[in-house]
Amino acid sequence: MLRELNQREIDILRTIIHLYILNATPVGSRSLSKYLEGDYKLSPATIRNVMADLEEMELISHPHTSAGRVPTDKGYRFYVDSLMKREVLSQKEIEALRNSLNPNISEDILKDASKLLGMLSKYLSIVELPHITDLIVFKIELIYITSNRLLVVIALDSNIVRTVTLEVNFEVNEKNLDELSRFINEKISGKPLKYIRDNFKDIISDFNQVDAPLIRLFIDSIDKLFKNPYQSDRIHISGTQNLLKHPEFGDLEKVRSVIELIENEDIIIHIFDTYDTSDKSPQILIGKEIKNELFEDYSLIISNYKYGSATGSIGLIGPKRMNYSKITSLVQYVTDIISELSEKQ
Repeated sequence: MLRELNQREIDILRTIIHLYILNATPVGSRSLSKYLEGDYKLSPATIRNVMADLEEMELISHPHTSAGRVPTDKGYRFYVDSLMKREVLSQKEIEALRNSLNPNISEDILKDASKLLGMLSKYLSIVELPHITDLIVFKIELIYITSNRLLVVIALDSNIVRTVTLEVNFEVNEKNLDELSRFINEKISGKPLKYIRDNFKDIISDFNQVDAPLIRLFIDSIDKLFKNPYQSDRIHISGTQNLLKHPEFGDLEKVRSVIELIENEDIIIHIFDTYDTSDKSPQILIGKEIKNELFEDYSLIISNYKYGSATGSIGLIGPKRMNYSKITSLVQYVTDIISELSEKQ
């Protein structure tokens, strides 16, 4: 259990973290003495004693190759939970975000958001596409094309429309098609796509033409009709080159870990899918808190956006010394814009 820190310890810890975020070099007692001289008249020896106490509490650590100190995961956690104040985005940044994001909600806005976050943060930006199977189905239309081809139009919320062409080896009767269309819509309107996909066979089981070839066609085409169109491309990643510019990644092994991380999308999707969706504000995960050894040198800031009745996630991955106060505000603002645009559709 961490004891309560006094104000001097808090100010020294906060300053160590701020200086390390800024310079990426261990912070020594002489640097701290000069930096804090406007608030405290402390000798380097006195500061070293305070630093020793902070180190004993595992809030900072002492690299073997340096006389300075660096924050630990525990120190960063204390900082973001107890000391950090959210930085307000500048009007210029807000305007850049608003002007750069397409007001028509679509997959394009998610790609744009990923690129913008990577550019503005200088970190690795990841946007997970929405779980579209959670979207509500408004209507399904069955459109006669030819005697052996028909078009299925599935209207979802957020103005999302899926179209699927079905080839048939029997002659389609337009009258039966209209009758089936009315029957299906009575059963499925207002229900999530996933529910319909999982229960479609039962939904149409009491249709009076249950043995007709048309019904059999729909039962056999469930996976094609109701699959998630984003299943093969579930995330957009931007800003890889930005991440590699940080001094932490001058080590070839760490560069290799970044590449491995980016190439293994399943790992990122798993992390995003285990994130607590009930929390509306961005969540900060530091090092081992992410519970994957590939992430131990990183922090992740992640937040959810609304996409109609579905949700997706936005995240930024960077070194643990990332500018949490600024980046948290940036992620929150982009999340809010996407959700806002989705509600207007």
